[in-house]
Amino acid sequence: MTRVSKVAWLTVGATLFVILWGAVVRATGSGAGCGNNWPTCNGEVVPLSGSAETAIEFVHRITSGALGLLIVGLVLLVRRYYPAAHRVRRAAHTTLILVIVESLVGAGLVLFEQTGEFEGVSRAYWQSGHFVNTLLLLAAATLTAWWATAHPADHGVPATAAERRLLGLVAVGFLLVGVSGAIAALGDTLFPADNFLDGLERELSATGHLFERLRIYHPLIAIGAGLLAVWVANRLAESRDGRVGRLARLLSLLVLGQLALGTVNALLAAPVWIQIVHLLVADVVWMTFVILAADVVERSPARVTA
Repeated sequence: MTRVSKVAWLTVGATLFVILWGAVVRATGSGAGCGNNWPTCNGEVVPLSGSAETAIEFVHRITSGALGLLIVGLVLLVRRYYPAAHRVRRAAHTTLILVIVESLVGAGLVLFEQTGEFEGVSRAYWQSGHFVNTLLLLAAATLTAWWATAHPADHGVPATAAERRLLGLVAVGFLLVGVSGAIAALGDTLFPADNFLDGLERELSATGHLFERLRIYHPLIAIGAGLLAVWVANRLAESRDGRVGRLARLLSLLVLGQLALGTVNALLAAPVWIQIVHLLVADVVWMTFVILAADVVERSPARVTA
């Protein structure tokens, strides 16, 4: 691996950590741990005292800031080794733009008090936008690392128009799963259920809070998008060998595993630890899909038949 690819994959790992720690912040209700102050924490640059929620939120801010500096360093390194029009350079610049947007959205959540125990509907819009940007940030960081890593050249016909449309449909499906999952997780945090039946009763109740009633849509969207992704991946695996075929089969296995994990999460009434695992696997599914789609669209190796 080159110096650029090592730093790029380190950036991907750091991005994953920040995403997962952000889920810890949300699941523990620590989003208001620094009050409505940003970038300071309760009016202090470094809070030397405070609650556990303050510590959790402050760690998230520190790691997010460190990630931003790491991405700046990656961009400078990429600019040194790649020409202006190179895809690695474009992906790195996109990553930098998206991490800036991520920090601004995070600041907005704090400054407009869309954290903690706030139950307003506006919080769903903030959370949805935040998570969509997070997925795009992870995708850009992943492509920067993937394209900066040397791969054996693939040769073959380009992707068909139908395959491009299917991949785009899967991408939209995954984004919808992410948005519905963010809202469902918000409902789990603000209105925790004692058990599966208790949660289901609240979801079907006409008097329940909107966040509770919306939770039921997440598994339905996840199943639909997941089955579509498996079908598309199997179709690609049947027509292609090599790396694309392996990635397609891996994506199918990951999606099926994620659906099973989501079922366990629902049956256990969404304990914090399984929410984190569920999110981690979702991120890995998204990264695998992004790499697969990039390989299909840009290389698209066809199976050689006698």
